[in-house]
Amino acid sequence: MNRITLYGTPLSGHTHRVALLLKMLNLPHDSIEAGADVRASEAFQAMNPWGQIPVLVDGETVISDSNAILIYLAKTYAPDSHWLPQDALGAAHTQQWLCKAAGEVRYGPASARLIAQFGTKEDYQSALKVAEKFLPQLEQHLSPRQFLASEQAPTIADLACYSYIALAPEGGISLEAYPSIKQWLKRIEQLPGFFSTPPLPLPEPAKA
Repeated sequence: MNRITLYGTPLSGHTHRVALLLKMLNLPHDSIEAGADVRASEAFQAMNPWGQIPVLVDGETVISDSNAILIYLAKTYAPDSHWLPQDALGAAHTQQWLCKAAGEVRYGPASARLIAQFGTKEDYQSALKVAEKFLPQLEQHLSPRQFLASEQAPTIADLACYSYIALAPEGGISLEAYPSIKQWLKRIEQLPGFFSTPPLPLPEPAKA
């Protein structure tokens, strides 16, 4: 088997979702820190012209976009597992939540965190509005369910949505009003191989 390489940053929820699946599938891999300078390099741009993380390299195969990577890993290394259902309805439900991860999750909780913690030039009020509409919908969906796309077991959809929902408080978005979401987060955190994103670095102390 080829040695897999994952380019990303530990604080990135997009990187985290891929790293989680790699760990949960027990796939040996190397992790390479891809900060802004690396992403701007010619070598990285050759792998992903958009200069975005994560990027996964598996032998001669190069995949960018975290959700695309999740699909690739599940179909390549766990084709008969629960991670990516093969029946039409299960596959459709999984795809639906992958789209939510790239849509409402990215432009709601993830955007709020990027702005609050990293100063990304996005619209904070817009992010709050997206989250304010989406989180009650997610709460309602999860209230009778264990997982997002399958009642029996987690899928890659759960990993795709987990990281930025769990990190929503870092963007100033409380989850206290959403008990079903909080229970779902705990279920994901109890899966074998789970690990959290590292804590945010402390701010520099003020100079006297």
